[in-house]
Amino acid sequence: MGKAHFTPGLFKFLNDLAANNEREWFKANSDRYEAQLRGPALRFIADFEARLHKISPYFVASAKKSSGSLFRIFRDVRFSKDKSPYKTYTGIQFRHEAGKDAHAPGFYLHLQPKEVFVGVGTWRPDTLTVTAIRDGIVADPSGWRRAIGGKRFNSSYELAGESLKRPPRGFDGDHPLIDDLKRKDFIAVRNLSQKEVCAPTFARDLEALFRTGAPLMRFLCDSVDVPF
Repeated sequence: MGKAHFTPGLFKFLNDLAANNEREWFKANSDRYEAQLRGPALRFIADFEARLHKISPYFVASAKKSSGSLFRIFRDVRFSKDKSPYKTYTGIQFRHEAGKDAHAPGFYLHLQPKEVFVGVGTWRPDTLTVTAIRDGIVADPSGWRRAIGGKRFNSSYELAGESLKRPPRGFDGDHPLIDDLKRKDFIAVRNLSQKEVCAPTFARDLEALFRTGAPLMRFLCDSVDVPF
């Protein structure tokens, strides 16, 4: 099985960071950040690349310290009332090679004390992208139902995200899939435990979860005309 990439120390560090979210504390604990969070996460990303490409060769596992698959720990506080400098979670996104930001189709892992989950799909896509996905649902309603209606998919994932209150402009409000057409986010999530993440089998288990979510990813990629 090999050795686990993640340990309870990662969640202990994030708990402590939440209680001491200031630059002086982070500087004094930068060795912990490297040893318990960034180092293990980058090793996991590098080791997971081969597993990811078994599902699709078009998704990227980049183990760079910045601008790669690992989300930066620093918060963008320019437009926020909350000026705490650091995120109290870490995220890993394996996004499509055609995507340039977190809104691209991707496989996602969220690590936060008492809030660990896996996500697949497209979060808050831009207007052109969300319209293309909605057009894809209208053009192939059976394909959409198959993508989200499989027994394995439904036993593993739950559709999530925000929706419009009214039907999107240009789409029939009486369409049988109007609730899906109103979605702002086309994502599915699966909650996990910290124990599962810290298990030696986690990379294998995550590969299986991502593979189960692949029908949704394939539909979204087809809708926005990128390969899967």
